[in-house]
Amino acid sequence: MSDNQPQTLDQAGIARRIPHSGSMCLLERLESWDDKTILCTTGTHVRPDNPMRTASGLLSPCLIEYAAQAMALHGGLLAAEGSEPSAGFLASVRSVRLSVARVDDIAAPLQVHAVRSAGDSSQILYEFAVRDPEGRPLAEGRAVVVLNTPLTTTMEATKQ
Repeated sequence: MSDNQPQTLDQAGIARRIPHSGSMCLLERLESWDDKTILCTTGTHVRPDNPMRTASGLLSPCLIEYAAQAMALHGGLLAAEGSEPSAGFLASVRSVRLSVARVDDIAAPLQVHAVRSAGDSSQILYEFAVRDPEGRPLAEGRAVVVLNTPLTTTMEATKQ
């Protein structure tokens, strides 16, 4: 962990470090982090203007995006001072367990945890959990983030 990196951040500070902005920046506060873990909190799941909300409310699979944003923030915080964080995308999620159907009816704030289990310069494996204010798990699983890998277009893929 860099001595120059903040220990906590508000939503504006988070939005400057991840590729999401405006209402799509779902995390409101970085609570703590180190080389392996990150903990964020948020109440954006109850907002009527949440961009992931449907007519049925905010469905629990959306919690995967909350966890993915925590992983992106973690990567940005781990990047060397002054360097551009590695671009990445969520390649897969596994062993996902959802304990509720929707989350917009749960009192804020949610706790968003991610733990870096393994990784190298091309991919990272995270375990994640999103919990309610009492610490009960709402969503848990594992995610693979692939770094610096350009996606091929359909035309490029058919030429091979």
